[in-house]
Amino acid sequence: MQRKKNAFRRLIAASIVVLFAFSVVGAQAAPKYEASWDSLDKRPMPAWFQDAKFGIFIHWGVYSVPSWAPKDKYAEWYWNAMGGLAAVKSGPTWDFHERTYGAGFQYHDFAHLFKTEMFDPNPWAEVFKKSGAKYVVLTSKHHDGFCLWPSEEANRSWGRPWNSVDIGPKRDLLGDLGNAVTAVGLRMGFYYSLYEWYNPLWLADKRTYIEKHMIPQFKDVVSNYKPSIIFADGEWDLPSSEWKSEELLAWLYNDTPVGEEVVVNDRWGKECRHVHGGYYTTEYTSGLESDHPWEENRGMGHSYGYNRNEALNDYKTGRELTLMLVDLVSRGGNLLLDIGPTGDGRIPVIMEERLIQIGEWLKVNGEAIYGTRPWKQNRQWSEGEIPKTNYGGQFMVKYDINDVIGDAKDGKAVIEAFFTSNGSDLYAITPRWPGDKLILKGVKAAANTTVHLLGAEEALPWKEEGENLVIQVPQQYKGDVSSQNAYAFKITNVQ
Repeated sequence: MQRKKNAFRRLIAASIVVLFAFSVVGAQAAPKYEASWDSLDKRPMPAWFQDAKFGIFIHWGVYSVPSWAPKDKYAEWYWNAMGGLAAVKSGPTWDFHERTYGAGFQYHDFAHLFKTEMFDPNPWAEVFKKSGAKYVVLTSKHHDGFCLWPSEEANRSWGRPWNSVDIGPKRDLLGDLGNAVTAVGLRMGFYYSLYEWYNPLWLADKRTYIEKHMIPQFKDVVSNYKPSIIFADGEWDLPSSEWKSEELLAWLYNDTPVGEEVVVNDRWGKECRHVHGGYYTTEYTSGLESDHPWEENRGMGHSYGYNRNEALNDYKTGRELTLMLVDLVSRGGNLLLDIGPTGDGRIPVIMEERLIQIGEWLKVNGEAIYGTRPWKQNRQWSEGEIPKTNYGGQFMVKYDINDVIGDAKDGKAVIEAFFTSNGSDLYAITPRWPGDKLILKGVKAAANTTVHLLGAEEALPWKEEGENLVIQVPQQYKGDVSSQNAYAFKITNVQ
């Protein structure tokens, strides 16, 4: 009998150990985060984001009806630029508004015209898939407060229908596009502005706005649409403590179904950019050189929202956008490239063309982009003076890829190759055809190294000359590679 009791005790003890072990593993798998930056900033970045490299930003809303701004301004800031609630209005946007719609036409009247009658989310999703993008970020709500989902908070605080289900399109634009995007295998997320320019609650009492409007609205859109990525914005008026951002992110990570997958940016308070949050953001800059995950976001022209005032020469070419993606990825960043659909629900043809051009290059060369990480050096320069680049700026820093990828002249160096890596495989991406040989400085091959030009089948001959790897490039391959915005060479088993 005693032996049976002892055996029973051992069984109970073993069960307790097993249960404890499972509880420890569970705790390790799903850590709880405190509502403090010290805790939140320790959360590891979900791996999918740094593997994805390329996303599509979409600025779409009531402002897409007038779709106008001076060429060097953002069209989605139309209400603010026309004077907002000011009694006396002036400036180029107001002049355009007055002569086009009349002085008595209010901004909120555009909601009736924002009908999106041509919108079909499935062709949009197919274009995004063909572009080679891996995630999509739609403006769920910009600074004007108009929501692309049925937000009760929007209607209540504005005292009028102010969402796309109750006025204008009469449909859930965020939900419809999200379903189409995820159906083709891409991740879906949204942009969300913390503040709203002229919301009566915001103007009367910011604390009440945050507690009674912003927080419940944010929780509503997260709970119902389960985003893979959240791009916060409009944070610059208040510190994160007043936005309650730490509490919101702790809730997001601990208490929602997307807690382990969701990726957030760094715009959660006026002190946060490049300090707190998730990935760091740059906007119309050259990006960063940083081990911390980061993303450059920009439009194809100057504006995010569609601007009818922009002409062809205001848009980057497909080659420029492709090489910008290569440059950013070589330094460890992502590119979130914006499109601005029209008020009737179309992707402007020039924007669709640019996306398809990028996708055609990625179809051949995506292996050199997706899932890669920076190599020990991210680029190889020609002989000459290397131009200085301002990395680390957050907003509107001059960046013209053409300045560093053209032909060398006047003693100025240009980039001969960008580098990315995946394990022991190195990718050298050249912005020009290298001629009959490509010399890669400081690349040490192994006995079993092979070299291929992506898009061509046969291995390329190579040899070592001192500290350099010299790749022989038969000229017929120049015509064989289907996309020639840049050429990607894969070198395996690099030491």
